[in-house]
Amino acid sequence: MQAKTNRQKLIAKSLTLLIPGAPYSDAEPIRAAALSPHMRELTPPVAIWLATVAYIRHQFTDYDALRDEGYDKESARFFVLDAINDKLTEWRATRLLSPDDDEMLS
Repeated sequence: MQAKTNRQKLIAKSLTLLIPGAPYSDAEPIRAAALSPHMRELTPPVAIWLATVAYIRHQFTDYDALRDEGYDKESARFFVLDAINDKLTEWRATRLLSPDDDEMLS
């Protein structure tokens, strides 16, 4: 996707800086989520981080299955923390998710 607006350019740069090893097929949905209207008030790095964590949580972990089994949101997120960090490491992310991160609870 060719970045056109300043925000699109900043989102693209933040994506490249945060997860340089992410495949294009995964980076594009993350970019789109970070550009969604409900993320507009966030800085590009924060929007990319939240979009990345949410994308990995739903695409590469058992989070949704845990929720379907009746686990509350916080418990399910606790149980998938390592899987999220494994994917972030695979994508050479510049940060990992901590159990203390506010994003785990949002």
